[in-house]
Amino acid sequence: MYTSVFISVISLALFGIAAFTLWWQMHAWRTPEVLASTRFNRPDDGGRLSFSLLLPARHEQAVLEHTIDRLLESSHTDYEIIVIVGHDDPETAAVAERAAGRAPDRVRVVVDHHEVKNKPKALNTALPHCRGDIVGVFDAEDQVHHELLAHVDHAFRSTEADVVQGGVQLINFHSSWYSLRNCLEYFFWFRSRLHLHAEKGFIPLGGNTVFVRTDVLREADGWDPNCLAEDCDLGVRLSSVGKKVVVAYDSDMVTREETPGSLMSLLKQRTRWNQGFLQVYRKQDWRQLPGRGQRWLARYTLMSPFLQAASGVIIPVNFAVALFLDVPVGIAFVTFMPMLAAMVTFVFEVVGLHDFGRQYGLRVRFVHYVKLVVGGPFYQVMLAGAAIRAVWREQRGRNEWELTSHTGAHLEAAAPAAPAPVAAVSAPADAPTTVPAQRAATAGGAATATATAIREDSRQ
Repeated sequence: MYTSVFISVISLALFGIAAFTLWWQMHAWRTPEVLASTRFNRPDDGGRLSFSLLLPARHEQAVLEHTIDRLLESSHTDYEIIVIVGHDDPETAAVAERAAGRAPDRVRVVVDHHEVKNKPKALNTALPHCRGDIVGVFDAEDQVHHELLAHVDHAFRSTEADVVQGGVQLINFHSSWYSLRNCLEYFFWFRSRLHLHAEKGFIPLGGNTVFVRTDVLREADGWDPNCLAEDCDLGVRLSSVGKKVVVAYDSDMVTREETPGSLMSLLKQRTRWNQGFLQVYRKQDWRQLPGRGQRWLARYTLMSPFLQAASGVIIPVNFAVALFLDVPVGIAFVTFMPMLAAMVTFVFEVVGLHDFGRQYGLRVRFVHYVKLVVGGPFYQVMLAGAAIRAVWREQRGRNEWELTSHTGAHLEAAAPAAPAPVAAVSAPADAPTTVPAQRAATAGGAATATATAIREDSRQ
C-alpha cells in the first residue's frame, strides 16, 4: 500500500516538472499577438545613449580580433569597447592592443591583475573605467549584429528599462548529435522562457548581450566575483530590488555563438551553471521579491539542479517499477504519466527545430529530426549527470572554475536573408516589460571569417 502511494506521488511530481517545462517552452507561442509583439521597436532618430561594451578575453587570440572588428561595424555613433585581458596572457593582450591601435577612439584595453581569474572579476575590473550611460557585456567569440546597439538604445528610452537582455543563439546545430539539442535549448530559453521570467518580475539574466544602466550596475556593486553563474546572480539581485527588465529576441539580430567543442566540455559547463544556480539560491537575495508567486518561481528555478539530479535517479527506477513489479494497473498507468509529458515535449521540440531552421536560413534535414528524437534520452542523461555533479561539488565546497573550450564553429560563412518587419513592443504597465521572440523568417548576417584554435569560453 505505502509503496504504491510513494510511487504515485513520485510519478505525479515528475509529471508536474515535465508539464511545467512544456509550459515555459510554449510561453512565447501562446497567441499570434504575443509572437507579433516580441521584437524590438524600430529605432527612431531621438536622443542617443552612450555604451560601454565590456569584452572579457582570456586566451582568446584566435577569435578576439574578429569580434572587435564586428563591434566596430556598429551603426550606433556613441560607444566604446573595453577589452579586459589578464596580466599573464600576452598573446590575447597583443591582439587587443593591436585593435586599440587601429581604433584608439573606440577601443581601450584594461588589464586584470587578479591572481585567480574569472569572468566576474574581469568585469568588475573594467566597471570603474566605463564612461557610457549603458554597460553591455559580450563574450570574445560573439558575432554581434551591427544594428543591435541602435535597437537596444531605443528599447531603453521607449520602455524606461533598467536592463535590456538581448538574444543569444548557438548556431552550429549540425556539428554533433548533442549540439543540435544544445542549440534548441538556447532557442527556447532566450525566445520563450526568459520572457516568462521578465513578465513575472524574476529573471536570471543570460551570460552576454546583457545591457544595464551604468548607475544601476554601480549601485549593485557590479558582479559577484565568487559566483559561478554571475549573470544569473546579477539578474536575481536586480529583480529583487524591483529593477525593470526588458527581454528581446530578434532572429536577425541575435548574438551568435557555438556549442562546446566536446561532450565533456558541455558536461563541465552545465555543472558550473547548475552549481552557480545553487550558490545564488543559498545567497537568499530572492527572498526580497515582493510576490509569493515570484518567490516560488525563484525557488523552482534556482533549485532546478536538485530537481534534475533527483529526476536522473528516479525516472529509471520509476520506469523499472512500472515494467517489472506487480503493482495495480492504475498505479502502473500513473508511473507512465511523466513519459507521456516527455513525448508531448518531443513533438513540440520537433516543431521548434523546424522553426529554428526557418528563422536562421539553415537547412534542417530528416536526419536531424531523427537525431533530435533518438538523442533526447541520452542528452537528458548528460544533463542529469551534470546536475548530480554540481550538487556533489557544492556539497564538497569545490568552487573552482572549469573552463569551456570552443573551436569557432559558428564563424562559418552563411548568406544572410532579408530582415523581417519590426513589430512594436508592448507589456502590461504593472509588470516588467518584455519583448519576447517572434517567428521571423530571417537569418542574421553571419561571419565571413573562421577560427580553428581551441579557446577558453569567456563566460569563465
